[in-house]
Amino acid sequence: MQQTHPRVRTDRAAVASVTGVLTAAMGFSMLQLFLLGALGPRIVPDLGMSTALLGFTATVGFGTAALLSPMAGRAVDLLGPRRCLVALLGLVAVVLAAIAAAPSYLVLMLAVGLGGAPQALANPATNKAILAAVPTPRRAGVTGTKQSGVQLGAVAAGLPLTALAAAAGWRASVWVAAGVAVLAAFWVWRALPTDPRRDEQGADSSGVGTERSSVVRWLAAYSLFLGAGMASINTYLALFGERRLGLDAATAGTLVAVLGAAGIAGRIGWARVAGRPGMAVVLPAGLACGSAGAALLLAAAPFVDGLVWVAVIAVGTFGMAGNAVSMVLVIQRAAPGRAGRDSALVAAGFFAGFAVGPPLFGVLVSAIGYSNGWLTVAAEFATAAGVAALWALRDRVRV
Repeated sequence: MQQTHPRVRTDRAAVASVTGVLTAAMGFSMLQLFLLGALGPRIVPDLGMSTALLGFTATVGFGTAALLSPMAGRAVDLLGPRRCLVALLGLVAVVLAAIAAAPSYLVLMLAVGLGGAPQALANPATNKAILAAVPTPRRAGVTGTKQSGVQLGAVAAGLPLTALAAAAGWRASVWVAAGVAVLAAFWVWRALPTDPRRDEQGADSSGVGTERSSVVRWLAAYSLFLGAGMASINTYLALFGERRLGLDAATAGTLVAVLGAAGIAGRIGWARVAGRPGMAVVLPAGLACGSAGAALLLAAAPFVDGLVWVAVIAVGTFGMAGNAVSMVLVIQRAAPGRAGRDSALVAAGFFAGFAVGPPLFGVLVSAIGYSNGWLTVAAEFATAAGVAALWALRDRVRV
């Protein structure tokens, strides 16, 4: 029987440990927003706030993350991913503790605003860690897995932490999450390699930085439109199922769970495909086209029984994978010493889309209805596809 070399086993264990740490960090980075959504029915009456104000928390969180992203990217390039991921989890613990202890809506909103900082740090720090600790052939797969951590955070908020809130109260549930974030910070400190000194992180090469920054600008624009469409679906899917399709609350909630499960599979699968030579360049446009088709299926769902389930699986498979493939492309093309900043600028576009998408969609639904609203989402995805296709053509011509 052929035996695996001890060094190979050690390397695999090290990569698996890093993958677990980065996946957890991505999950925690947005956990406060997932918890507010999942525990909203308990938080709203306790703090005497309206449902509309609860919805505004997502706009504040993503808007703050978009504004802080450039600064976060520079911090990651300067300080290194290990320190920044520990800071990320420490900030998450502080934010969750503030939410758990919040006596009023004002304190809650201040905590959500502070929560934009770990969101801004997440992609730059995890991408930089992959460049530092993961061999090149495995980077695309690790990127897809760690990006799926966002959906795993939603699952954690929607299942175990919601169950704990039902038994012990929503504040106890959030306190527990804060404690786990502290434990995760210690895990990061032990599992990741020591951050390199600044002069070891590289510097922009002459003539290369300008060419590589091109993909960052294009991906930021792509992510803006992709994020706007995805955020609208994430926010209004369950409400659409209940109010327009006549589903009961439990079944409408299942739509969101199916979306998350399809998103995990899509992010992991398509990111691995993006690791093949040349695939990361063409995939963003294809995934956005698939997302546009899925939005068209949502628009038709009120007229065809069962079509909504096909639409939701398609949205998760294509739409949620777009961000993961973008991050694979950033890691492949990031200028030396700029992986943090490049990742942050692309993430800023995505967060900006998440901030503006749902309010715009809410206005449209009130004016023209859900089906026409989904057509607008399809147009956003189609615009993202156009942006990605134009860049891919320019990139091929340049090559």
